[in-house]
Amino acid sequence: MVGVAGFELATPCTGRKDGGQYVFEQFGRHVLPTIGEIALENLRKTELLSVLDAQVSAGKLRTANVLLADLKQMLDFALERELIVANPLATVKKGKVGGPAVERERALSEDEIKKLATQLPSAKLHLRAETAIWLILATAVRVGELMGAVWGDELPTDARKRTARLDDLSKQAEAAGVKLGVVDLGSRQWFLPQTKNQRDHTVHLSDFALGRLRTLAEMRETLPGDDDGAMSPWVFPATDARNPVCVKSFGKQLADRQRGTEQRLKNRTKATTTLALPGGKWTAHDLRRTAATIMARLGFGTDVINECLNHMQQDRRAKVYIRDRREDAQARAFDALGERLGMLLGSAEDSGSQA
Repeated sequence: MVGVAGFELATPCTGRKDGGQYVFEQFGRHVLPTIGEIALENLRKTELLSVLDAQVSAGKLRTANVLLADLKQMLDFALERELIVANPLATVKKGKVGGPAVERERALSEDEIKKLATQLPSAKLHLRAETAIWLILATAVRVGELMGAVWGDELPTDARKRTARLDDLSKQAEAAGVKLGVVDLGSRQWFLPQTKNQRDHTVHLSDFALGRLRTLAEMRETLPGDDDGAMSPWVFPATDARNPVCVKSFGKQLADRQRGTEQRLKNRTKATTTLALPGGKWTAHDLRRTAATIMARLGFGTDVINECLNHMQQDRRAKVYIRDRREDAQARAFDALGERLGMLLGSAEDSGSQA
């Protein structure tokens, strides 16, 4: 007889960046204390639903849905190996557990962008974190792509050495949960060789984006203990400058400044309302949505915006037959977006000085 606890540890978690560590931790907290000693063949839907109902009762609807998906995967694995005759959760849908997933629709209005510009100085963010906000707005990259950016001029010019160096950096980026990309200020391009959509992507750097990246370039640090004075390759280096900064730390900095004083977390910033905006809480990914919204208002079509966002074609025929990535149109869209952001920030500075 195989117990749930023993089988869960043996179930492979392929395709996950962390090798399944998050799943193991979630099961250790929420699943195994309740059903870990039950033999797989004796496991019933009632017992599994009690695990999920506990999360729903605690108001953790998303956790309930995540656990449902992971439990289904584990039980399907057991079914394939004939350790059970049926998956007890096969007919259970997310809508009946934590409820349907709700897609975020938050996009900052132009007035909010101007307000954000006036509030940022009081948020006490590091200049790199401030600049990260404007770069996502100007380039529409994902936050993991932003934190995985490296400086192109730090790479060897020799082709073989360059490839080897990029391979090493890719491994570091993967370990940190970010996507490697090369920022070339000279060519005004940010090249991502591998993205979430399993294809490369090139971001044209507008004057607005270029200015922010040049600010970051002036802040570049030497690697600690390097006698040759080698510079950190990362646009957003961690404290030791040898690795990229953690994606989660950036998200926490934004969230901590939208909590309200009564919700302040221990040993975290006291500037708990400095990034709060009238439209409600916003995230780094909402900035990406905001960039797309501004492009649409500037008259660019969905096909061009999707390419700027590196979204795959949804139409199967178009995906097969249309191979043009619309690079020239993307560049025009990014330039127009940058001009609009520059105008909004200029307006914010003018209104701030008049006040």
